[in-house]
Amino acid sequence: MRIRREMNAQDTDANQKAIDSLLNFETVKYFGAEAREAARYDEAMAGYEKAALKTSYSLAALNVGQTFLITTGLVTVMVMAALGVQSGDLTVGDFVMVNAYMIQIMMPLNFLGFVYREIRQALVDMGEMFDLLEQPQEVTDKPDARGIAVTGGEVVFDDVVFGYEDARPILKGVSIAVPAGQTVAIVGPSGSGKSTIGRLLFRFYDVASGSLKIDRQDVRDVTLDSLHASIGVVPQDTVLFNDTIRYNIAYGRPDASFDDIQGAAKAAKIHDFIESLPDGYETTVGERGLKLSGGEKQRVGIARTLLKNPPVLLLDEATSALDTETEAAIQGELKAMGEGRTVITIAHRLSTIADADRIVVLEAGQIVEEGTHGDLLARNGRYAQLWHRQAAEEDAA
Repeated sequence: MRIRREMNAQDTDANQKAIDSLLNFETVKYFGAEAREAARYDEAMAGYEKAALKTSYSLAALNVGQTFLITTGLVTVMVMAALGVQSGDLTVGDFVMVNAYMIQIMMPLNFLGFVYREIRQALVDMGEMFDLLEQPQEVTDKPDARGIAVTGGEVVFDDVVFGYEDARPILKGVSIAVPAGQTVAIVGPSGSGKSTIGRLLFRFYDVASGSLKIDRQDVRDVTLDSLHASIGVVPQDTVLFNDTIRYNIAYGRPDASFDDIQGAAKAAKIHDFIESLPDGYETTVGERGLKLSGGEKQRVGIARTLLKNPPVLLLDEATSALDTETEAAIQGELKAMGEGRTVITIAHRLSTIADADRIVVLEAGQIVEEGTHGDLLARNGRYAQLWHRQAAEEDAA
């Protein structure tokens, strides 16, 4: 069993290295690391081979030992029976009877040993599976959790403190109120906690202190399924499944009609591109969408969220991979989509959020400024610095 566990660990290690190198094939090629990755995989497979051979050898030794013991017992009893016949204590019929009894006993015992070994090996594998299944979830529904009822879509972060590690807090008492139907943009330098706010809104994590409420309902008191159904996210890095474009757009609403899927694609400005493909909406996008460009993947992600049609919308750098012309067109669609919805926009490119109802500037996990675009420029503070720096970079380009 110990050797079997070692073999399983080596097998997992080899599989992980193979999957990593295949999924990240572009990075491997960028750095000319094909030989290095092949060597890592060969090393892992050598460990697996060694452990597998140990398993085979131990099983063979066990089989030989078991067969030796059973055969020795059978020979011993048959010799004793033969001596009994010789001395006249047993008849030849008794000898045949003993032989039949011994064969009927030994054969099931031999088979039972094989079955026992297989069961023990299966229990080792099952034990690892159950160890994984028994890992506690970090975020779960409360026993009395109810479905969220979103009427307006007001989102309130009240003195939120959060950190992925206790020793390194990310958000330090952040309070943001997003009135129903309004658009609030969150900006700031990298590492300020912008994306963390999106993860907390979707309840991938629970806040350490403070509260996060939607329409005055604490997200910790509602079911995860209902919360996720009420929020639409367009992430910065859109991940697609190795299936058709139609399937990936419909992932936001599996029961959507083809007309609805086309409508979402048109709104995301990708319908004409899809129609130009030989297989149209039935085109397979490849693993993680590798057959599409970054902008095309992002537009599929936007169409997917448009189709979901949620009351609360989170845009996390939703147009970062688009060219300026396409971005301007889609910004209009996203703005139209945001009408009557609560929209939280996380942005690095400040030109995309200039018309937001309110802009919140985060730095080092704290709010340093907030207001409209015009108000923040007039203050000539941190937002104005970021704005003028980006404007200068665009002029230089």
